[in-house]
Amino acid sequence: MNEKELYELLATDESYRIERTISTNDMDKFQEAICAFANDLPVQRKHGYLLIGVDDKGKISGLKVDDALMKRISGIRSDGNILPLPIMTTEKVETADGDVLVVDVTPSFDTPVRYRGRTFVRIGPRRDIASREEERILAERCSASLPTFDTYPCREATLDDIDVDTIRSEYLPRAIAQDVLIHDDRPIEEQLAALHLYNTQWHCPTYAALIMFGKNPRFFMPGDLIQFVRFEGNDNGGKILNERRFEGALYTVLPRLESFIQDAIITKRPVPISILREKDVYNYPFKALRELLMNALMHRDYQANTPTRLYQYDGHIEILNPGGLYGQARPENFPNVNDYRNSVIAEMMRTLSYVNMFNHGIREVKSLLNENGNPKPQFKVDYITAFAVEIPIAADNENVENDQLVQELVTHLSWQVKALIMSFNSSEKSALDLQLVTNLSPKSLPLFRKQFIYPAIESSLVAMTQPDKPKSSKQKYCLTALGEAVKKVLVQNSK
Repeated sequence: MNEKELYELLATDESYRIERTISTNDMDKFQEAICAFANDLPVQRKHGYLLIGVDDKGKISGLKVDDALMKRISGIRSDGNILPLPIMTTEKVETADGDVLVVDVTPSFDTPVRYRGRTFVRIGPRRDIASREEERILAERCSASLPTFDTYPCREATLDDIDVDTIRSEYLPRAIAQDVLIHDDRPIEEQLAALHLYNTQWHCPTYAALIMFGKNPRFFMPGDLIQFVRFEGNDNGGKILNERRFEGALYTVLPRLESFIQDAIITKRPVPISILREKDVYNYPFKALRELLMNALMHRDYQANTPTRLYQYDGHIEILNPGGLYGQARPENFPNVNDYRNSVIAEMMRTLSYVNMFNHGIREVKSLLNENGNPKPQFKVDYITAFAVEIPIAADNENVENDQLVQELVTHLSWQVKALIMSFNSSEKSALDLQLVTNLSPKSLPLFRKQFIYPAIESSLVAMTQPDKPKSSKQKYCLTALGEAVKKVLVQNSK
């Protein structure tokens, strides 16, 4: 927009399209205005404009727009307070009377749009909270346009196929402002319709309702499950070591997936960084895996019969998702441009705090992996019908064979620990097997553990094969990477 176009806009009598303000700090006012423009209650399909730096009479106030103000206003789009996400642009227009920050808002097809659980609309020259009838109109208008698959009605389903009690007790209080919800005495069907979870024309739930709160969503979408497989080696021709299937409503599946990632996939090991200190090294950062898997479930094609695949190999993890890049997202602009195949699912996952940022997740994942020592993830975005990401395991950056720490450890180790280290070969050994390196009798096994095994474990040279069951009768011991390096130095020194 240039200066001439700005003055023409200020001179128009279409007041429902313009909101003026000289304030630069009233973020609630700005976001309510953007929300109201996005809802476009008059159905004019004309852009709305928030003009910062203009008073109520249309006079430019002399504001100086700096980068900090530009970033603060531009951040409104992706901070998650307005859902579904508005389509908006911001630009500074310089005039002889001062700067004007113009926020251009495109009318949304995915209505009602809410700011912190409240629906705002334009009523002539002013904005207000939508009435129940106005919100119903916005919901029905969205149903008629059916912008994404998750808003489609599932005509084979009924209200009994979704967990209405959970929606009432857990989701509605998070999605709708409390003061609005208290006075909402509409039938549950109309309340759900306002959230794109029910279609009043066909009197049935939408696919979004079934995906997130369905009692048996796979009955309607056979591919709606997550398949985990742990393979031996680095390709799926290896032996299957573990397999799990996660199916059901996302509301119940998501917390189970979080626990599974934390307990069954993420591992850590202590790595000494000095003679008295050590640090924990993780194979994968939990937050990065969680973010990638949540994104997979948010963006997958639920019409496909293929499950979301989470495959773990010795050297990497692969997440393969049915449905390639969607909408405005293309291989050449990924990950800078984002679009939503399932806009309602995205909105619900944001409301339930499973995704926190919009269009920032990939950058955050890369940063987390880098901090943990993992090589860069490989995003396979050229597939037409699928999206895949490969996450390499964290590299062992400690070159333990030549590290000064190894020499330092060798110098300070007791003869008992040195003898124990030298007794190991490539196989795992029991305490009784290891005791053969000494002249102690079998009756002195507790003493052997105390003087030989436990000091080696404390120095991160030896590890238990069953660390969760230290007193197990099947317990065996093996050398760690550091233990192997120490053994090589001991062998060299003995020559």
